[in-house]
Amino acid sequence: MARKTAPFAPFEFMIAWRYLKARRAEGGVSVMTWISLIGIALAVFALVATLAVRAGLRAETVKSILGADAHIELHYYAAEDAAGVRDDVIRDYDDLAARLDQVPGVIVAVPTVKGQVIANAGSNNAPMSLYGVTPADLMKIDGVAKPESAEGDPARFSEGLALGQILARDLGVTVGDTVRIISPNGARSPFGTRPRVSAFEVVYIFRSGHGFTDTTRGYLPMAEAQPYLNREGGVDMIDLRLENPEAVQQMLAPVLEAAGPRAYPWTWQDRSGGFLRALSMQDNALYILVSILVLIATMNIISGLIMLVKNKGRDIGILRTMGLTQGSILRVFFLVGALIGCVGTVAGVALGVLFAWQIDTVYSFVDLVSGQSKSALEAQGFFFPPAIIRLSDILWAAGLSLGLSFLVTWFPARRAARMNPVEALRYE
Repeated sequence: MARKTAPFAPFEFMIAWRYLKARRAEGGVSVMTWISLIGIALAVFALVATLAVRAGLRAETVKSILGADAHIELHYYAAEDAAGVRDDVIRDYDDLAARLDQVPGVIVAVPTVKGQVIANAGSNNAPMSLYGVTPADLMKIDGVAKPESAEGDPARFSEGLALGQILARDLGVTVGDTVRIISPNGARSPFGTRPRVSAFEVVYIFRSGHGFTDTTRGYLPMAEAQPYLNREGGVDMIDLRLENPEAVQQMLAPVLEAAGPRAYPWTWQDRSGGFLRALSMQDNALYILVSILVLIATMNIISGLIMLVKNKGRDIGILRTMGLTQGSILRVFFLVGALIGCVGTVAGVALGVLFAWQIDTVYSFVDLVSGQSKSALEAQGFFFPPAIIRLSDILWAAGLSLGLSFLVTWFPARRAARMNPVEALRYE
C-alpha cells in the first residue's frame, strides 16, 4: 500500500518550482508566467498607491472641513433655575473645562460664547459669527493661533477684535481700524430689547485656510463678549479638540461621562454628515474599480496555468503512474499559481509603498513634464494631496490580491488533477 504524504510536501514545491522555470522550448509558458506576475504587480501597485493618495486626500479634506471649528461642541440641555426661567447657559464652565481637559484623547477644552451679529465699517456691512474666548484659549485654536498668514499681534487680543481675512477684506478694514458690532439681541429694557452697538479695534487678522471661517468668523475677548451677548457668568458651549478627529464617535462616551447628565454633544461629523457620506461613497466606488483591476490581472494566471497543464500532460501522466495522487497534482499546480500571485503581490506592495514614500519626487516629475512649478499649478486649481501609508490599506490590498490569486488558481489546478493518466500517455 502506497504511503500517503503530507499536503504541500517538499517534492511538491520542487516540482512547482521546476514548472515555473520553463525551458527555452516552452517559452510560451515562461512568457505567460512573466505577464501574469507583472500584471499582478502593477495592479497591486496601483491599488496601494491609490489607497495612499486617497488617505492623504481624505486627511486634507477633513482638515479643510474642520478649519478652526471644534471637533466636539458640548452644550447643556435647558433647565429651570430658582426663578423658574429656562436656561441652557453653562455656568460652571471653568470646572467643566478642567474635567474635560483630563479626558484621554482631548487636546484642549475651550469655554466659548457664540452669537450672530452684524459687523459694520463705514458703508460696508457683513454678517459675522462672533466667538468669545479668553486670550489664552485663542492661542489654542488651530487656524487662528497657527494661521497660513496673519496680520497684527495676537498678544493684543485682550484689547480688541480678531477677524478672518476675507471678512476683514469685505469690511475694508485692516489692523488698527475700528469695527462696529451690532447685536439684535442686545440690551434689555422696560420697553423691550434694543439692539446693542459697540465698537472695537481690529488687533489681529488671520487666514485659517478654511473659507467659511475666514469669511464669517470674529473673536472677542471673553470679558467683552459675555456682557455684550448677555452671557454674564456663563458660556454657550465648551469647544473640544481631539488628538484624532476621525475617532470622534469613540470619544463621545468618556467625554459625556466627564461632562455630566446635562451635557449633549454636536460633533464635526454631525455638521458635515452629507459631505462625509458622499466622500465614503466615493471611497467605496474607488475600492470597487481598483479591485476589478486586480481581478483582471489575476485572471492572467488562469491562461498561463491552462497552457502549462496542456504542455505538461505527459508529465502529469507519468507522475500519476508513479503514485502521485490527484491531491498532489492539484497542489503542485496550485503552488505554481500561488507563487506567481505571492511574488507579484510583494513586488506590487513594494512599488506602491515606494511611490507613496516618494510622492514629492513624483510631483517634481509632474513639474518637469508640465514645465510649471507645483505652486503655479495649485494656483490654477490643481490639487496635490499627500500620500499616507496605512498598514490597514496595505494588508487589505495584499489580502485581496492573494485571495483572488489563490481562487483563480484553483480551477486549472483541479483540471490538471482530474486528467486521466492513460489519456495523457496514449499518444506519447
